Amino acid sequence: MTVRTRFAPSPTGYLHVGGARTALFSWLYARKHGGKFVLRIEDTDLERSTAESVNAILEGMTWLGLEYDEGPFYQTHRFDRYNAVIDDLMEKGLAYRCNCSRERLDQLRDEAMKHKQKPRYDGHCRARDISPDKPHVIRFRNPDTGVVVVDDLIRGRVSFNNEELDDLILRRTDGSPTYNLTVVVDDMDMQISHVIRGDDHLNNTPKQINILQAMGAGLPKYGHVPMILGDDGARLSKRHGAVSVMQYREDGFLPEALLNYLVRLGWSHGDQEIFSIDEMIELFDIDAVNKAASSFNTEKLMWLNQHYIKEDDPKRIAHLLSPHMGELGIDPAEGPDLADVASAHQERARTLVEMADMSAFCYKDFEAFDPQAAKKHLRGVAREPLERMRTVLASLGDWTEESLHTAVQQVSDDLEVKMGKVAQPLRVAVVGRAASPGIDVTLRLVGKAATLRRIDLALEFIRQREANAG
Repeated sequence: MTVRTRFAPSPTGYLHVGGARTALFSWLYARKHGGKFVLRIEDTDLERSTAESVNAILEGMTWLGLEYDEGPFYQTHRFDRYNAVIDDLMEKGLAYRCNCSRERLDQLRDEAMKHKQKPRYDGHCRARDISPDKPHVIRFRNPDTGVVVVDDLIRGRVSFNNEELDDLILRRTDGSPTYNLTVVVDDMDMQISHVIRGDDHLNNTPKQINILQAMGAGLPKYGHVPMILGDDGARLSKRHGAVSVMQYREDGFLPEALLNYLVRLGWSHGDQEIFSIDEMIELFDIDAVNKAASSFNTEKLMWLNQHYIKEDDPKRIAHLLSPHMGELGIDPAEGPDLADVASAHQERARTLVEMADMSAFCYKDFEAFDPQAAKKHLRGVAREPLERMRTVLASLGDWTEESLHTAVQQVSDDLEVKMGKVAQPLRVAVVGRAASPGIDVTLRLVGKAATLRRIDLALEFIRQREANAG
């Protein structure tokens, strides 16, 4: 059997992390078994589906690298096919017209709720002859007896009594087909072998199995992935932070870090934390997915992101960093090579946004000294080291890390102080804060003219401070 999986989002919003994890699991399963991964856009909700949401989904899939083998297929392009299936079910007596009023349906629901029963349609119109020319819906004639057994790849065997299932609507009054009809027709036509989706769809599965059997179709294998919770135990939502995949890109995360994090949400391979894409494909299997819900931990994602930033090629980091520099009003072409800047900050940046903030001093003067850093390092005692450094650096012809290191060491030796007593005031003068890469790297990236200009500003800051104190 050829493995064929699918990801079938509804284009009513962004691609969220729960959907991305489901897509990843489906993609990995297909890749592991040499199968096909299909992208289907379930856009039958005509009021809520938008082109912008479709683009957001496609953009998110592309950013994550979850390339699809077939699609995207749009359900709104297949209405003729759905109607043909509904007509066939009608001819076989497996579906029927219903014109029950909203008031009657509400009354049925209220009665069921009052008696603490599961609300379901009572089959009132099953035997009625309703004109096709009057407003009506088409309902599926669900079996009255028997049990639907779902051998779930994740949850194990789950059984549903047909007596508790509904004669669900296949086609609305306006002629549009419903989700439970379109999804099974598509899964049948697209020969989907494995349906991997969120466990919020588990209750739809017996209904869909009954429709598939009514159509004479074979059944795919189902795997229902548990939901993702926030760190407070509630279902993951906007209040827990970013839930849109593309928001993580905006926040400076690498796609491989997010993929690595998502694959570990509910799945594990021993104690291994870091997985390359090839390792994910080789090691992943759906039956190893945990039955319990997983909690999203942003700190863990940060740790992974920092790992991937640290290990990546500086040239690629520079490419990804560039738009974040643009957000700060910086054109990386007007300054040091961005790959050099990225290399200098890879060890300490947790996100590309952090790296951009850390790197801004390489391209433009800062607005003010960090108060704590200035209080500690730009005192009267720092004036002589800074003045000497300015003199030495102004006369320096070769602006390399080696010559800059030698210059700082020379001033330290001349003043008979530890190198930090010179390097740290110099760092605050040039960067505006107490943390940066090595002082030699920092000075090289800032450049000679900006370094001298900023030392002058620091010396003026010290003079003003002393004058105000006096």
